Amino acid sequence: MSSSDLSVVSNWAQRLRLASIAAIGAVMLSFGPTALPAAAQDEGEAGPEYAMQSSLAAESLLLDATYANGRLIAVGEFGHIVLSDDRGATWRQAQSVPTQATLTGVTFVGENVGFAVGHDATVLRTTDGGENWDLVYNDSESEMAFMTVYFEDENRGFAMGAFSFIVETTDGGETWEERSLSEGVLDDFHLNKLFAANNGDLYVSAEFGVVYRSPDQGRTFERIQTQYEGSFWGGFGMNDGSVMVFGMRGNAFRSSDNGQTWVKVDTGTDKSIAGGVQLGNGKIVLVGLQGYVGYSDNNGQSFTEVTRADRLGYAAVTDGPDGQIVVFGEPGAKLMPDDMEKAREQVGARISITHMDSDS
Repeated sequence: MSSSDLSVVSNWAQRLRLASIAAIGAVMLSFGPTALPAAAQDEGEAGPEYAMQSSLAAESLLLDATYANGRLIAVGEFGHIVLSDDRGATWRQAQSVPTQATLTGVTFVGENVGFAVGHDATVLRTTDGGENWDLVYNDSESEMAFMTVYFEDENRGFAMGAFSFIVETTDGGETWEERSLSEGVLDDFHLNKLFAANNGDLYVSAEFGVVYRSPDQGRTFERIQTQYEGSFWGGFGMNDGSVMVFGMRGNAFRSSDNGQTWVKVDTGTDKSIAGGVQLGNGKIVLVGLQGYVGYSDNNGQSFTEVTRADRLGYAAVTDGPDGQIVVFGEPGAKLMPDDMEKAREQVGARISITHMDSDS
């Protein structure tokens, strides 16, 4: 995993580097063939390499995290999957993970069934709450990267990522079919984050200011062109039914009308933003490059930046123990106060309040 500079680029190789982690760093991947096998490893091939056990797994690059039945599960480089049963205070590594590929996304449906995706078109499945995982899809020859995963229920779900590569399963990951977003949608943009709004509509954060929306649980998607022209790296649905997407150079936009119109959000920064969440207490937190953590107490209408002293990149954020959040990124999982003022005092960070022109 390389943590090289992210810059605005246009050629294929550099676009793929940007997609490989969607915010923190870049992994050098090759442009694979467009015809890709929708199957796991062929019979007769050597078995998968397993993630090595390491006491430092929770202190290495982690890119996504989710809760399942009170357990926090995070994924990252070298096939690392780490688990916490105390909301991020302590961590242990999953017992068996049959890949050493960088994992970029994770989701759970119910208490025990979950899926993780990553590089080499890898999809993993667990049925025991994340302790052990099986490889259910892999295409290492393509060198494609899945960036995001979503499941409607234990049977039907999607993995998607670089160059609009998508696979779908309707039998819980036993078999997979390659598909397009929708008939007539010919884009080859990187699909960086698939997430659900409060009303169940699905959204995909993509490149060139494009967001895709599905009102039918991903059976079809419509293409929405926002007023932004850069890449969106993430997004999430909020309690009031609105959605937010965010990405390069501190750009974030929110929509309260099912994606018909988008309003630019004052994020207080020009640093690229990779992850965000609405906490259980209603506060909204964004994280990104160069130590950016943005706090909002007004439902995401504006943010105040707290720059972490480590100046490292962060890709995801979740609720943590009482009064804290967990941020995930280059140094692994780190606890941080969920209050802006306490964050400045306890983490050795500085506060930067920037009022940006909403039309810029």
